[in-house]
Amino acid sequence: MKLAERVEEVKSNIKRLYAEDDLPWIIGYSGGKDSTAVLELVWHSVAEIPADKRQKKIYVISTDTLVENPIVAKWVELSLMRINAESAKQEMHIEAHRLVPKLEDRFWVNLIGKGYPAPRPKFRWCTSRLKINASTEFIRTVASETGEAILFLGTRSAESAARKKSMERHHGSTRDLLSKNSDPRLDRVWVFPPIADWTNDDVWEYIIENENPWGHSNTELFHLYRGASPDAECPLVVDSNTPSCGDSRFGCYVCTMVDKDKSLSAMIKNDDDKKWMLPLAEFREKRLPTDDDFPNRDFRRLDGRIDIFKRGGEPELIHGPYKKAYRESLLRDLLIAQTEIRRNAPPGLEGFQIITMEELEEIRRVWIEEKHEIEDSLPGIYEEATSEEYPVDSEERHSIFTQEDLAELRDICMSTDDPDHIHYSMLREMLAVEQDYRGATRRVGIYDELMRSLKQHAFLNRDQALEYKLTMKDQSWVVEDAILDTFDGEDAAVSASEKGASE
Repeated sequence: MKLAERVEEVKSNIKRLYAEDDLPWIIGYSGGKDSTAVLELVWHSVAEIPADKRQKKIYVISTDTLVENPIVAKWVELSLMRINAESAKQEMHIEAHRLVPKLEDRFWVNLIGKGYPAPRPKFRWCTSRLKINASTEFIRTVASETGEAILFLGTRSAESAARKKSMERHHGSTRDLLSKNSDPRLDRVWVFPPIADWTNDDVWEYIIENENPWGHSNTELFHLYRGASPDAECPLVVDSNTPSCGDSRFGCYVCTMVDKDKSLSAMIKNDDDKKWMLPLAEFREKRLPTDDDFPNRDFRRLDGRIDIFKRGGEPELIHGPYKKAYRESLLRDLLIAQTEIRRNAPPGLEGFQIITMEELEEIRRVWIEEKHEIEDSLPGIYEEATSEEYPVDSEERHSIFTQEDLAELRDICMSTDDPDHIHYSMLREMLAVEQDYRGATRRVGIYDELMRSLKQHAFLNRDQALEYKLTMKDQSWVVEDAILDTFDGEDAAVSASEKGASE
């Protein structure tokens, strides 16, 4: 079937769905070629319906993880503004929304604040927090108002074997054209992938030959993909042997699920005007390793547990979150990168933010209130990295202990058997617990808190903890090699549902 025939078939299906009921539509939009093609097809189809019959509410949602490729993020942000402006002008009833993760779900809050180790295939904590949660909440809200909704996606079976297999699971719908949603939280939301059987070349041909109805340049999008290709080549296809730039894929510049962010690196390589993004690529490459990162991580789990797995038949501790010193160094280097980017960024991006003040304050809260790191080191790190005064002062976070007091306590506790300063951390935490209770009329719970701290700091180093676990009579808790990957690096904060989502 020729592309023109495919286009007319898709448009006919869209118009049939539009007239079938008044269920709201939700279009997932990333600003890339596939979601652009889907939105254009919907827009052109609805535009052919008389204005007095265009009553269906159509939502366009785009999830900004806040760690997206900054060029693409700006591209999408401008596109959403134009969608809303042109929709109002053309009476399309299309409404675009930019979604962002909740503060507690954001990447830097979890990585630097809580100390979650950089995501990896069996500990992919980022996907649900940065992408799925925000869009799922929006879709559920829309669907709850009418009972059902239809979700348009730009997924294509031609993209990869994994995606094709995933799409095949959606078949068997009781409604023509639509598929059941595999997420139980969205059981009343139907899925419609209008370009499921299109190739990369079909998509490019369609969006290049058809004018973008909300005024965004598809030619610029084409060049954006070409710039993100390692060889800067993105040819129009003339036969089945001609490669396209369809494999260029944008995403989070911090992504550790791939060896390297090829699109960001290619942009920097191919365009001198984009070299200002180099600190982003260098930070991801140098500061977010996932191989053998145990030296940077606590030998205890996030909740203080000591657990063991077998690596190559030998027992090994399951390590938990990043240590305090490493989290502080990550923040320092991140702020240095942000300062360098602002100094070299093109006009309009002088205030570019890698990390927001809101996120910095949440990290500060986590360090002080949850981790009891009452030194309150974040403002000092900020000032050291940026040469600027930290703009927020929270009186209630001020400790009754001075930095000199805490430094003296640390010196007293220092020991060669205690490389991670466990004794100091325990006493500092107990002091913080006492400080939290100092104004309470009833001190119920303080002894439980103190006992928990004692237990959590029972071992001075990983060797002591491992030796103790190995002397226990019941070793049924040892994770066998066959299931090691499921647990490697996981902490107590990750739920079973999140593990399922990551798979």
